[in-house]
Amino acid sequence: MDLDKLDTAIIQELRVRLLTLEEHLHGDVIFYYGQIADGILRIFRDFIENMAASDLKKDSLYFFLNTPGGSVEVAERMVDIIRRYYNKIYFVVPDGVYSAGTILCMSGDKIFMDYSSFLGPIDPQVFNGEQWVPALGYLDKVDEMICKSKNGTLTNAEFLMLQNQDLALLRRYEQAQDLTRTLLQNWLVDFKFRDWETHSSSGEEVTIEEKRKRAEEIANQLGDNKLWHSHYRMISSKVLQETIKLKIDDYSCDETLRPMIRGYNDMLTGYIGRLGYQFYLHSRMI
Repeated sequence: MDLDKLDTAIIQELRVRLLTLEEHLHGDVIFYYGQIADGILRIFRDFIENMAASDLKKDSLYFFLNTPGGSVEVAERMVDIIRRYYNKIYFVVPDGVYSAGTILCMSGDKIFMDYSSFLGPIDPQVFNGEQWVPALGYLDKVDEMICKSKNGTLTNAEFLMLQNQDLALLRRYEQAQDLTRTLLQNWLVDFKFRDWETHSSSGEEVTIEEKRKRAEEIANQLGDNKLWHSHYRMISSKVLQETIKLKIDDYSCDETLRPMIRGYNDMLTGYIGRLGYQFYLHSRMI
């Protein structure tokens, strides 16, 4: 079989697997692969609008996500787009997401993962003119040198490093950090916590203040560089549930859904990898 015929066969099989998922989940399914960056917004907008215009459109959206992260501002715009057309949004993470991808997941009503899936810390990435860099590492290092300066333990080399910092860029990092935590807290309260009405332990009503406090705790933990030590730390569903106390819909033991998700995801990511795509969107409309 030549490559053209092979690709055609793969695309046809992917469509079958996606439609099977949609039937089982009773919702629309889309797949997003790649960086969350400015250049994708129009493409993503048109992609969602095309889905929304279909006569087969459902009320709920299952958003399969595989991303190394990127711009939190773009993630915010993506949420505005999908929330315009879908009332219920469920993020599915078969492999893993980082940074802005984690923040994006927090805008969902549910997050589906299995035992091997992961989310990364919410360390926002900022484009410094050459590449995307994690902001918290820079801020932590500057804070460390400022503390050393106050204590009189700052070395000459560290003084020169501190002196050469771009203050405007550091402020940009601080703004990215603030926006990240604000969005995460607001989205958790507005969407993920909106059906959280009573405490499971006592049966007492959950107040809006309690939702906000819990959202703030989650934001602080996921954004704690000292806790995770690495921008690329892979936080499992188990840790998210047991340490962060974040509700995850774990499909590890669902003998029907897990093979359906893996069959679709693994074939599609294998296809994307073989063709070397950096960005890819998939739905039944393609």
